Amino acid sequence: MRVLGLMSGTSADGVDLALAAFAGRPLEVEWSFLDHRHHPYPSELRKRVLEAMRGHLSVPEVARLHHDLGRFFAEAARGVDAELAVLAGQTVWHEPPRTTFQLGEGAYLAEALGAPVVADLRPSDLAAGGEGAPLVPYADLLLFGEEGVRRAILNIGGIANVTYLPGRDPAGVVAFDTGPGNALIDEAAARMGLTMDEDGRLARRGRVLQSQVAYWLAHPYFDRPPPKSTGREVWRLSALPGVEALSGADLVATVTRFVAEGIARALERHLLPLGLDEVWVAGGGAKNPVLLGHLKELLEVPVIAFPEATGLDASVREPLAFALLGYLRWLGLPNVLPQTTGAKRPAVMGKVLLPSEEGV
Repeated sequence: MRVLGLMSGTSADGVDLALAAFAGRPLEVEWSFLDHRHHPYPSELRKRVLEAMRGHLSVPEVARLHHDLGRFFAEAARGVDAELAVLAGQTVWHEPPRTTFQLGEGAYLAEALGAPVVADLRPSDLAAGGEGAPLVPYADLLLFGEEGVRRAILNIGGIANVTYLPGRDPAGVVAFDTGPGNALIDEAAARMGLTMDEDGRLARRGRVLQSQVAYWLAHPYFDRPPPKSTGREVWRLSALPGVEALSGADLVATVTRFVAEGIARALERHLLPLGLDEVWVAGGGAKNPVLLGHLKELLEVPVIAFPEATGLDASVREPLAFALLGYLRWLGLPNVLPQTTGAKRPAVMGKVLLPSEEGV
């Protein structure tokens, strides 16, 4: 089955699409990767998404954004030969266990492709008592679990999350959000008029204030045991004590180091005691050599960029994972590991949207 996964992360920079073919059932799912593309949000659309994340939009404005994002996702996917599409949606509010909220009406995608769409996955896990995140560990296991290798797959998007794969056994999988990721770095870069710190150039120019990093690491989230998830609601520059004392490249450098140390602390506390052979780094953070360099310095195990490990672009991991989760949903099978989200039972996540007979 040819399945298209669409992922828009908390960095809110656009949508990544991954097309793959799947066959079989867990734990023996056969797969082949077919294509990947990225469509950045137009500046005005991204501005509205960020405003929604900050809670600054009215109900009519959120409603319009929901449909405009749906149309954007549909145009991004138009012309793709897929039998099923899976829409992660754009998370604009994530406050587990009470709520999680994704925007992007999937009906437009169903009409554009003339194919069924699996959408709105996270609420099913919340209803089962989970946090609605992280959702991809089961897919990570089926795609990248390897007998005899204790591997962590670290995804550094707007928020950083990790999946621990102790071979091929689902019972041993551990996953959680480690804390902040690119969202903080992007915010720091925005104060210099840029949308992101491309290739870590700003961080390389700046000076790290280590005392400030240590101060921020006292945040209680880092002491919470897994399973746990978090979002931009917690991790924004305005919520970091003393951030107003930093500016320019020094702010970017210090925030970048903070993100790296937060990740390293999480892996050292929760994964190294289990035994860890290597860390694969995916997501936009894998393209930041300064951030990657910090992680290689801080961690005692090999740190490998996702393209080097798999031959796939660092941005493929999440849309590919969602494609597989949608495939499992289409088969009517559970598609989340409850121990990674805190749910009482494994949910069959996602609502299925069907196109009209003619399509568009």
